[in-house]
Amino acid sequence: MPLTKVSGGVSNMSFSFRGNDHVREAMHAVFLYHAIRAGMDMGIVNAGQLAVYDEIEPTLKELCEDVILNRNNDNNEATEKLIKFAENVKSKGKENIKDESWRKESVEKRLAHSLVNGITDYIDADTEEARQKYPRPLDVIEGPLMDGMNVVGDLFGSGKMFLPQVVKSARVMKKAVAILTPFIELEKEEKRLAEGGTGVGESKAAKILLATVKGDVHDIGKNIVGVVLGCNGYDIIDLGVMVPADKILAEARKLEVDAIGLSGLITPSLDEMVHVAREMKRTGMELPLLIGGATTSRMHTAVRIAPEYDHGVIHVLDASRSVTVTGSLLNEQKADLLAKTKAEYDKLRQDFGAKRSAKPMVNYNEAVENKTQINWKEYKPIQPAFEGIKIFENFPLEKLIPFIDWQPFFIAWELHGKFPQILTDEKVGVEATKLYNDAKALLEKLISEKWVSAHGVVGFWPAEKTGPDTVHVANNGKALNLEFLRQQSKKTAGQPNISLADFITPSAEGKTHIGAFTVTILGLEEHVMRFHNNQDDYNKIIMQALGDRLAEAFAECLHEITRKELWGYAKDEKLSNEELIAETYRGIRPAPGYPACPDHTEKYKLFDLLGGETTTKIHLTESLAMTPASSICGWYFDHPQSKYFGVGKIGEDQLKDYAERKGMPLEEARKWLRPVLE
Repeated sequence: MPLTKVSGGVSNMSFSFRGNDHVREAMHAVFLYHAIRAGMDMGIVNAGQLAVYDEIEPTLKELCEDVILNRNNDNNEATEKLIKFAENVKSKGKENIKDESWRKESVEKRLAHSLVNGITDYIDADTEEARQKYPRPLDVIEGPLMDGMNVVGDLFGSGKMFLPQVVKSARVMKKAVAILTPFIELEKEEKRLAEGGTGVGESKAAKILLATVKGDVHDIGKNIVGVVLGCNGYDIIDLGVMVPADKILAEARKLEVDAIGLSGLITPSLDEMVHVAREMKRTGMELPLLIGGATTSRMHTAVRIAPEYDHGVIHVLDASRSVTVTGSLLNEQKADLLAKTKAEYDKLRQDFGAKRSAKPMVNYNEAVENKTQINWKEYKPIQPAFEGIKIFENFPLEKLIPFIDWQPFFIAWELHGKFPQILTDEKVGVEATKLYNDAKALLEKLISEKWVSAHGVVGFWPAEKTGPDTVHVANNGKALNLEFLRQQSKKTAGQPNISLADFITPSAEGKTHIGAFTVTILGLEEHVMRFHNNQDDYNKIIMQALGDRLAEAFAECLHEITRKELWGYAKDEKLSNEELIAETYRGIRPAPGYPACPDHTEKYKLFDLLGGETTTKIHLTESLAMTPASSICGWYFDHPQSKYFGVGKIGEDQLKDYAERKGMPLEEARKWLRPVLE
């Protein structure tokens, strides 16, 4: 059929053999081999689960061809033979034969194979062989190593490789470069001594400076972006975490970088990014500025950051987008990209202004009147087992494993899908499974060798609501007022404007209790740095992500202990891990700085109640990020009607009331609450 293209989903053909990858991969390869020769233009198939036609064992290849080509299939004989073969293979398991034939290739092809497949076993010997073969050590980097990384970049860009594979490739590249670096430095020194020069063969790669902004300690996303950009030939200067604006600008000038990338997780980091943009404009810089991180967005970048700097501000959604954006900014496409982005951001600002003015709100007094309705006269509060604090030191890590929510772990690696279904996903299942197995192996080692420890603190105190959004806490005779914010958006009939204070007994009705907690994973940084020093970004990022998962699991575990034992308001609770993740339990544990209580400064009071840094082992930065980074804090509310919610936008009237209640200057309160004001 002239001008007609042929395509199809190849995996459907072998669906009856699901769970038997050995047979399925062979069937796909056989079908594609013959279909392409017959005129097939495109096949939809998982490239990571595709056997090489010539390497399929002869018996299996013949059986597959008999079925697919309908040969020797009288009375379904070929079909029955393949089914029988598949059953035998499945019962024995797929034999894991290590193919070393690639070791017979040239050193260039061996290096490329190691890079594409993330193999570090032979990189020392192959790099040394290449160094002996090439005139200069830098030629090895700019030749076979970069050729291999270009293949990796192309495969990643086309969706044929996934982020975990790219990070493994980067690990191979870094190890090779580390081997060559002393020889490059020696060559530079010899030339300097001989000729008085400054060195030879400096890399012409574009330089990208990355930093997590001042006050923020989170850097997993930044590290991943650095690896991906490095794999695509960029020279990455990573300044680390908690980097002030003046250092970012000074290093950018000193190192003559081509672009700056800022990262942050907590909401105060958004203001710090605005400050960096203003400083770049004030000091006359003309470098493009890239913005990324969990709390950032295109809208915030368009509304708050882009207007402060005239030479290009672009929000980068994830690591996979960073390559395209950076490449366009540093070539002839720059002008078109900046013009397109400016037009897009102008439109976003207009839409934001229109949406903001159109969204109905009520005044603060009306919101207070429409509070959550609770029958306090009928409510019988449960007394916790103690008042004050209880410290959980060296909490058994193995007890946290059942509480781990793995889905955010895969999201950190840009592998999206529900766990555990992601492990069998048609597109990312193979790499997700490899990553999961590597993470579990590292987790087992982390626990058995006691690399880290889990430290937590829980406390309970008598509490009463003494104002619309004020909760008075009695702590050993010391008075402390907690201040909360209330929703101000206009609600439909019967829907309340919620505040966390609604879930505490009003003073006229008696007293209940409020709880607080902190959890942290100690000792992680030492091992993260060890992997970093070994040029092993793959295990470094796994380690950081596991730290976050363990901290969240510890928070979930302590909350269950609180519900069942320490506070005991849900002693008979029996929930699966899926139900825990879905938060179907009674009570909540909202964290300061998050949607239900967006003011980070209330952390000071929470930490004061729990005994401060000495007791919690957690330090608060000036932006109120917690360090170690794998730390969580929050309040405990036990009332059956308590639930998670977002305060959303508030009005100027509530801002003024809140600042007065806290005894905080209005402009300082505005700074901390800017995310819910704009």
